[in-house]
Amino acid sequence: MALSATLPIQESAGSLLQAVSTDVDEHCATLGRWRLSYDQISAGAFRGSFTQLSLPRLEVFREITSQQVRQYGQLGADSFGIGLPWDGQGEISCNGTSARGARVLASIDAEIDMCTPKAFELRGVVASTVLIAELAARLDIELPRAVWHQLRMIETAEAPVARLRAHLAAIQETITAAPENFDDPDARQALEDALLVEIMDMLPTARTSDPGRSSAARKRTVDRARELMHGSGERALSLLEVCKAVGASPRKLGYCFQEVVGTSPMHYWRAMRLNRVRRDLKRGTGSSVYDVAVQHGIWHFSQFSLDYKRHFSELPSETLRRARLAA
Repeated sequence: MALSATLPIQESAGSLLQAVSTDVDEHCATLGRWRLSYDQISAGAFRGSFTQLSLPRLEVFREITSQQVRQYGQLGADSFGIGLPWDGQGEISCNGTSARGARVLASIDAEIDMCTPKAFELRGVVASTVLIAELAARLDIELPRAVWHQLRMIETAEAPVARLRAHLAAIQETITAAPENFDDPDARQALEDALLVEIMDMLPTARTSDPGRSSAARKRTVDRARELMHGSGERALSLLEVCKAVGASPRKLGYCFQEVVGTSPMHYWRAMRLNRVRRDLKRGTGSSVYDVAVQHGIWHFSQFSLDYKRHFSELPSETLRRARLAA
């Protein structure tokens, strides 16, 4: 039986937060002011970790997720974010555009909709948009307009990215070996200044790639299909009905989903339904697992139990039992 628990967040005088979890929802609860939701897409036991170092005006983070997940929501109001995928070989889907080997993700007060691969690590920096805009104005730097209100993959000069990556690696090494070093206000201020220098050096050369009309059209098709899947209520629509509604053949819809989400329509739909069932079970909704399953249009109960255990590495009855014990 896989335990679903988040270790207590550990705080130091230097505002260092660290947490690990074995449940995707509890992982989201460790993300502080970030208003993000995650759905687990790939099957298997989930393990995530989140580390955040709060500096006077910046937050430095490191996030690791073991399974393929869809992340959606916002970093929070007035948030500028730079993220560097770390040593990953998988493909990232970002607002409908997929890219392998993406180097930099950027957002300014943005809605985030991203699918990340298995064994994914992201390190980066989050700051106030007002702070970044004020610094850019003083230094006569124009912020890339394409990343306003939408998370985007950007290309930029290699040197500042390499230096920022080196800073983030050194920060993690210090967190592991001597976290008390960050208790010194002068050290924290010097680190913040060094990070801001590299960010300001990156922005003048930042550019976004045009996803093109075909990518935009694929994303619209997938978004419409997901609306139908998420809003189908108690009656499960067939894949054929979804295809008819969005005006795409099964083959075309499959291609669109693979490009935008990184998996097939059926696998995505099954994963989303299992995630919704799991959340209801964790709330203790319904008098039995069967009642909850029926509410989500599931009729093949034995197959559902097998799918659930394969996806979350525990039976639905174990999830419900743990929720009742916690209550």
